[in-house]
Amino acid sequence: MITGIKGTRRIRRATAVAVTSGALLATGALTATPAQALTTPTITAKSGYLMNSATGATLYKKYENTHRLTASTTKIMTAKVVLSQSNLNLDTKVTIKKAISDYMVSKGYPSSAHLIVGDQVTVRQLLYGMMLPSGCDAAMALADKFGSGTTVSARVKSFISKMNATATNLGMTNTHFDSFDGISNGSNYSSVKDLTLLARSAMKSTTFKTVVKTKSYTAKTITSSGSTRTMGTWTNTNTLLGWNGVLGVKTGSGTDAKYCLVFAATLNGESVMGAVMTAPSATDRTSDVKKLVNYGYARIS
Repeated sequence: MITGIKGTRRIRRATAVAVTSGALLATGALTATPAQALTTPTITAKSGYLMNSATGATLYKKYENTHRLTASTTKIMTAKVVLSQSNLNLDTKVTIKKAISDYMVSKGYPSSAHLIVGDQVTVRQLLYGMMLPSGCDAAMALADKFGSGTTVSARVKSFISKMNATATNLGMTNTHFDSFDGISNGSNYSSVKDLTLLARSAMKSTTFKTVVKTKSYTAKTITSSGSTRTMGTWTNTNTLLGWNGVLGVKTGSGTDAKYCLVFAATLNGESVMGAVMTAPSATDRTSDVKKLVNYGYARIS
């Protein structure tokens, strides 16, 4: 006897198939199994990948191992390395250095959490500042904090080495990082399959999962004068949050990288995870991910 939710689904599907088959036979048409009837989606992104989050089984692939520019999806690994630190205290305060401001200026003011030199910001706040508004300043502050060395440059370099070591440990064979935020120095790339493997590992962290599913976050910081300043509300760049069970993970965009999104979704006990890279536009990226999420649910339900 089949019991439970899964069993109910199987009974419903079996009934639906039987009814459909009867109708087809009555009209003389050929019958088709549900698997045959499910159409593989066509996406605009140059690469796409989808897996069953629970089993790791591949559900969809399109140039899944091809090297692509990662843009800000790089920050998933930055967060992963930070959250992997032993004896991590998320409430540890980090003082924002002038080197961070100088970096932002040198890169032409990329996406920012609008941190101010002298502010004391907690590690937890920096994670929100990095993952929601995609703050490159927050990413650098974390890399400087958790790298090793006597200078900012040395610490950042050390942190990036940790990112690459973690990628190796996760089996990300088509990945290399040369930055903490995705602003490439010429050798910052990954594949949709590798980024999905990374996201699957990162989402095991309760803190990470909580951060990336947050739509907005308001942080207060201690200024250099000792007063309290509200940094404003950070809004998540992932506009798909909440749609059809989507609960993360990270967007990315750039002139050469185009539009990327690493995503995770859970609905009615079924979970999928994947990535699209080098989509032509933000609209196309959204459409691609919706197609893949719906297709994934249909495949594993």
